[in-house]
Amino acid sequence: MSEIFQRFGKTLGGIFLALVLLWLAGLVLVPGIYMVNASLTPRLPPALRGGSEDVYVLDNFAYLLNHPNHGWIFFKTIWSSALVTFTTLLLCYPIAYWLAHVARQWQMRLMLVLMLVPYLMNEVLRGLAWYIILAFSGPLNAALMWLGLLDEPQRWYGDGGVVAGMAYAYILFMLFPIYNAICTLDRDQINAARNLGSSTWRIHWRIVLPHAKVGIATGCVFVFMMAAGSYVAPALLGAPGSRWFTQLVYEWFFEIGNWNRGAAYGVALMAMCLTVVLGLLALFRVNLTSAIK
Repeated sequence: MSEIFQRFGKTLGGIFLALVLLWLAGLVLVPGIYMVNASLTPRLPPALRGGSEDVYVLDNFAYLLNHPNHGWIFFKTIWSSALVTFTTLLLCYPIAYWLAHVARQWQMRLMLVLMLVPYLMNEVLRGLAWYIILAFSGPLNAALMWLGLLDEPQRWYGDGGVVAGMAYAYILFMLFPIYNAICTLDRDQINAARNLGSSTWRIHWRIVLPHAKVGIATGCVFVFMMAAGSYVAPALLGAPGSRWFTQLVYEWFFEIGNWNRGAAYGVALMAMCLTVVLGLLALFRVNLTSAIK
């Protein structure tokens, strides 16, 4: 904070700080407090609000735990989000290392352009693209049948399609943090380890991965949070039996109109995501400040 005042002066720095605090209060703190308050109160008609029945209860959270399907959908969403995170990590780590220490300048620029061009479209259009690819008469089935791997078209929609669509949608949020971290690694360390007889696996395990752990942790946090809170990909690519927890939250708010129960579902998802994120940071031994940077 002192750097802001030193760089911009007290007046301009104070304005920037006030705008940030206003943004945090208006878009994060106040909605969060309202959501928590709504989740702990029963759904009452306006005439009964503020009366003897308007007290804090845990009925909305108990409904989630006691429902035969919603609890399973909740934990399936967390597990599937972790799978999306792990999949993007496996895909992005070798690409990030290749871009940082192997690729030539023109190869790196070409690869980045090819990866960035699809992101000029919004998430809905990218989801529709995957919807077309996975369609019963889409190009994926046509290619597999042409290769002789399938005798008849298959329906690819469901949890697998949702995971694939999310991994594609959020892959750059994993790639760039890892790439930025690996770029700062001195190439001489890798050459010295190789000259001393270290295998490629050992070099990555003992040198590259420890150096890139902040970027890996940041990418994992970004991808997991966005996957757990995604609505477009499950709505477009999911089957009737592969519902996502965000779809339940949407239904409580906008279809059923029970904002109290919808708020409880949202708070539960937020609490679980926060727990997983803190667990990831502890696993990589990275603090929250380093991950944000």
